Amino acid sequence: MLRILCFFLLYLFFSVSCTIQQEKAALRLWYDKPAETWTEALPVGNGRLGAMVFGTVAKEHIQFNEETLWTGRPNNYANQGAVKYLDDIRRLLFEGKQEEAHKLSMEKFMSIPLTQMEYQPFGDLYIEFDGHDKYTDYHRQLDLTKAVSTVIYKVDGTTYTREIISSNPHEVVAIRLSSDKKGALDFRYTMDAEHEVKEVSIKDRLLSLEVKVKDGVLQGLASIKLETDGTVETTDRHVIVTNATKAALYLTASTNYKNYKDVSKDAEEEITKNLAAIAGLSYDQLLKEHIADYTTLFERFNIDLGSNARDSLPTNRRIIKFNEDPNDPGLIALYVQYGRYLLISSSREGTNPPNLQGIWNKDLKPAWGSKYTTNINAEMNYWLAEVLNLSECHEPLFALIEDCSASGAIVAREHYGADGWVVHHNTDIWRGTAPINHSNHGIFAGGGAWLATHLWEHYLYTQDKDFLKNRAYPLMKGAAKFFTQFLIEDPETGWLISTPSNSPETGGLVAGPTMDHQIIRHLFRACIKANEVIGGDDEFASLLSEMIPKIAPNQIGQYGQLQEWMEDNDDPQNKHRHVSHLWGMHPGNDFNWDTAPELMEAARKSLEMRGDDGTGWSLAWKINFWARLLDGNRAYKLIKMMFRPVAGTTTRYDKGGGSYPNLFDAHPPFQIDGNFGAPAGIIEMLMQSHMGRIDILPALPKALPEGKIVGLKARGGFELAFSWKNGELTELEILSAVNNTCKVKYNNKWVELPLVKGQRLKLNGDLEKI
Repeated sequence: MLRILCFFLLYLFFSVSCTIQQEKAALRLWYDKPAETWTEALPVGNGRLGAMVFGTVAKEHIQFNEETLWTGRPNNYANQGAVKYLDDIRRLLFEGKQEEAHKLSMEKFMSIPLTQMEYQPFGDLYIEFDGHDKYTDYHRQLDLTKAVSTVIYKVDGTTYTREIISSNPHEVVAIRLSSDKKGALDFRYTMDAEHEVKEVSIKDRLLSLEVKVKDGVLQGLASIKLETDGTVETTDRHVIVTNATKAALYLTASTNYKNYKDVSKDAEEEITKNLAAIAGLSYDQLLKEHIADYTTLFERFNIDLGSNARDSLPTNRRIIKFNEDPNDPGLIALYVQYGRYLLISSSREGTNPPNLQGIWNKDLKPAWGSKYTTNINAEMNYWLAEVLNLSECHEPLFALIEDCSASGAIVAREHYGADGWVVHHNTDIWRGTAPINHSNHGIFAGGGAWLATHLWEHYLYTQDKDFLKNRAYPLMKGAAKFFTQFLIEDPETGWLISTPSNSPETGGLVAGPTMDHQIIRHLFRACIKANEVIGGDDEFASLLSEMIPKIAPNQIGQYGQLQEWMEDNDDPQNKHRHVSHLWGMHPGNDFNWDTAPELMEAARKSLEMRGDDGTGWSLAWKINFWARLLDGNRAYKLIKMMFRPVAGTTTRYDKGGGSYPNLFDAHPPFQIDGNFGAPAGIIEMLMQSHMGRIDILPALPKALPEGKIVGLKARGGFELAFSWKNGELTELEILSAVNNTCKVKYNNKWVELPLVKGQRLKLNGDLEKI
């Protein structure tokens, strides 16, 4: 009997161990040939340093970025005295003279300069291997469980391996090169850049690249430290290594950017400090600390949706196969985890937030400047942060909000004569907040308010009252205060409306876009609820309570649609990528199935009118919309569209989004927002917590009949683990971070569970305690 028990326990151990290893093996992007284009290369990042690894054999190419290298210079962008023209712009809009309002706004109301600045590539590392043109057994991959990119191949029977990481603890991109034959590793390396002003130098085996942006004051320095057991020689541009078995290159980079008002940082001093910090550390030690740092975040969450062995296909072919037959639940789980990987890699404490391309950009003139577009894209980048257990990664956005509250206060005063702060539809490294580009889309008044809702969301998930009181609420109040003075009475209806503004990025400059009113109501209600938690501001809360019912309400139009504007002039043929007037359904909670089912039906009609197709990020938003509408099958249809194969093009299209071979989201061109928004939508199908309760499997599609999730966060301070089979919940576990009552709904059954901090409760599929 004892022997049988021992065999059983041994079998159980190996079964569990094998399952864990299989799950980890599935969490990788892999390919059987080198990258030919940038959107086939694989990204690594530590929040500040990003690199794209091509995996080319005879001449490896690693293109890299440092997050603070932008064009431009410190500037508040405000148009002094613009407020003098505000009343005239409003009058023209009320009179229906939109073109005249556009013209006056362009002449007197826009940002100075009219455009914001652009995120820049830093440089390129090239590593050449003579005689490696003919190779076999090629394999390259990105291991999401460790944040390690690997390239392996054989030349004349010798195996060569490259391993690339971007270390957050040590602020370097580390490249380890090795061969399994002693002394068989010969290579040379250099750096270059797209910038006109650049210089490569070598001193004491330290290869350095200096660059200066063409239009601005920023300059950067990158240096590479070498450790090897081989022989080292140098030329004026190359470091040459021969007869080595292993080598490690440590690349670090910095600029003179200190903050959005100060460019006095000493880049060389920081480079020296970073390289000194790794002196005495072996690559293996650095790798161990990198993995420990990364897995502290990554391993908090796991998702298993089943497998049909398609992970045996290279990722580029797997994408194509999914487009032909969308039956690959493992790819869906991989995509969710890839979104988490990208956020960890581009958003860490002390860094800037990911921009339109995260921290990865190869172009001196990137699409849309690779800025922070705050009429959806910058916010979408953080839709997965809280729910997918990466709350700390939200921090860089909060720091940006703090900066913009200062620069936005100047714009609020100069453009609107108002207190508080405002952000329009874009910001950049210099924290510009004034309206840019053109008045027909640049004057969007809701950017700051939308950003401020992220502060409230962080509190809802974490229940961190200190954060709410000392950091979030002052910023939320400042954003709300602006609108208490900006809103004016519509002469025709008597409602308080937002004007001038724009429903992104369609319809031009208007009085009273629906989206603005939804955001403002949401922010006002969040401020009121925040005061209920922390107290001390009853007078302001009372003012907001009085104003909310006076704000123009959501309206249902002639087609049964939710109106996008005050007037009922929505065009059923308008297939624009933005669906801004549905903000109140998602990511907001201005209305839902409990409070206003008629508005949910109107939102459904608007979504049907807009159509399913769209850019990558637009598809991602629509996945979330359909999940909130409880139509998981329709949401899954759009998930399939997210995986439409897109070649490595940089052409701009208004629709036809999909995925590049490296799973980067294709607008096209590449924009990272869809990589964050679509995973959030996938989770929204499986769990929702915006209605004051936790809804389990609210929009489960038929394509995902079984699965298991561990480490999912819900509003109210709860962490969840649950599984389902044959489309039915089998088990739910709830862990409470605070004393709170957890309300749970599944399959029309409700339970209320008073929980104390640290309590863990298990329920079966009928929501009964186990």
